[in-house]
Amino acid sequence: MSMLGAILTPHPPVLLPEVGNGREREISATGDAMRAAAAEVARWAPEVLIVASPHTILYGDYFHIAPGSGAAGSMAAFGAPQVRIEARYDEALRKEIIRRAERAGLQAGTLGQRDPDLDHGVLIPLYFLRKAGVNCPILRMGLSGFSALDHYRLGQCVAEAVEALGRRAVFVASGDLSHKLKADGPYGFAPEGPVFDKAVTKTMASGNFLEFLTMDPSLCERAAECGLRSFQIMAGALDGLAIQPRLLSHEGTFGVGYGVALFPVTGHDDARRYAAACEQNRKERLAARRAKEDPWVRLARLSLETFVLQGHSLQALPEDLPDELTNQTAGAFVSLHKDGRLRGCIGTISPTRENIAMEIVQNAISAGTRDPRFPPVRAGELDELEYSVDVLGKPEPVDSPARLDPKQYGVIVSCGRKRGLLLPDLDGVDTVEQQLEIARQKGRIGEDEPYTIQRFKVVRHA
Repeated sequence: MSMLGAILTPHPPVLLPEVGNGREREISATGDAMRAAAAEVARWAPEVLIVASPHTILYGDYFHIAPGSGAAGSMAAFGAPQVRIEARYDEALRKEIIRRAERAGLQAGTLGQRDPDLDHGVLIPLYFLRKAGVNCPILRMGLSGFSALDHYRLGQCVAEAVEALGRRAVFVASGDLSHKLKADGPYGFAPEGPVFDKAVTKTMASGNFLEFLTMDPSLCERAAECGLRSFQIMAGALDGLAIQPRLLSHEGTFGVGYGVALFPVTGHDDARRYAAACEQNRKERLAARRAKEDPWVRLARLSLETFVLQGHSLQALPEDLPDELTNQTAGAFVSLHKDGRLRGCIGTISPTRENIAMEIVQNAISAGTRDPRFPPVRAGELDELEYSVDVLGKPEPVDSPARLDPKQYGVIVSCGRKRGLLLPDLDGVDTVEQQLEIARQKGRIGEDEPYTIQRFKVVRHA
């Protein structure tokens, strides 16, 4: 058996005494658990560590695996340059993982290196492992914007490559939990934060990794989590293996969740193969959502699907549309999501078409094919898309940010001919300050440029 097990670790810089200068004692349970996990891994005597970190290079459409023969990094950015670690890379294992990922249809490799230094998501677990005597080579990989299932499948490729080369390997899943546990924390509080941490730590304790793969994307976004995709790759690396899950600690002292867990492998267990169940769950979720779509959303879907599959816009509107769609005018935004992440969003602030229906028809096509942040939607993606349609009310000027509410009102900021708009009630946008900052950036309005503010309500169809 080549996969010896896995550890799930947080990466708060304050955990290191050289950085914390005493504050590390406030999360002593986490430090004790990290030392215990590292000592256990040392007893396993691994030949390689595969480390997945949210702070390694991340691309939306590519799994980046660090190139070269090795790398080094330090905690200088956190005031402790004396904490410096060098690591050798297992080049043969990297080559084999990439080969198997490509064969599985996953986009993975060494392209796009921007910063060769080891990031703190790698340095902090290595710090404890090195102190425990684990000095073997490593492999460092980043996350992506791909689905939970694709992260799991990459983990499967890791396990297959480890087996093929006969390595004794341990997977290190680096990631903090929710960043929204306390109002006085650095990121504030969201009700979803404690819910996320409770769900994830339950899964750490039970070892039922299907729950890592099927968590509600909206919950994860609002909780501002950090490590879930690392955990999903780890789950794939332990595919079909029996484990003894041990949740060693969980703390949220500083408003960010830190969990430490250990998963030693004890044998094989075909019941612990989760890819098929993950895919079935995704299909059922999409089918249930599609069954609930109202005429606004169905029209947006019909419009984009017609354009992508037939190469032209709708020749005529469906005959059974509500009068509100055909007899009224308004601005409208169409948003597309895939695997819980934005896939396109285009809209109009005020009416540009003869009715709301035609506004939706045109903006659905634009959201899928003309959003400059994303490549055009492909035919093979259509069944995976989730749609929402926001019909805008009339904007009204406001004389103070105090009259804004990011959950209730959208916002338009204007400076001359430059305008930026942000819809209301978006995952991850919890404060007026965040809302105005994002809207200003979208409008390319400089920090020092004066701007006026308008607010508006929407009727959201999803």
